[in-house]
Amino acid sequence: MQAATAARKPARRWRRWLIAGAVVAAYPAFVLIVVYSQFFAAGLPGGRNGPADAYRHTLASAVVAYTTSPRIVDWVTRVMERDGQGNRSRAMDAHNNRIGARIGRDADSWQAMNLSVRDAVRAGAIDATGNQQITWLPPGDWQDRLY
Repeated sequence: MQAATAARKPARRWRRWLIAGAVVAAYPAFVLIVVYSQFFAAGLPGGRNGPADAYRHTLASAVVAYTTSPRIVDWVTRVMERDGQGNRSRAMDAHNNRIGARIGRDADSWQAMNLSVRDAVRAGAIDATGNQQITWLPPGDWQDRLY
């Protein structure tokens, strides 16, 4: 009987790891679905380097900070955007990620978070440098892309 119990334990561990892996993989899918459903509905120009790109980064960061922690946004920004170093596009994305993380951290509700992101993008500007203002690049740098 002990041999049968011991044989089942590795199978249970394997299932636990599989379930944990599925949960970890599901979270990025959740964020992408939420962000892109809002992104397409917003109808903003400048899918890359423009207002739409700024909206996408700000919203994704707000969602992650709201549902998990702003620390994860900081880590992803350091890794994916090289903490804003290297070019203007990365600097823009890192800037907007930080604003999104603050919005998500401070939001009282999902709806409030979404409204705050939209308001922040409406108040954004080309080459904004303030810590509270969303930024994007000039129209000549925009690309019609979804990422």
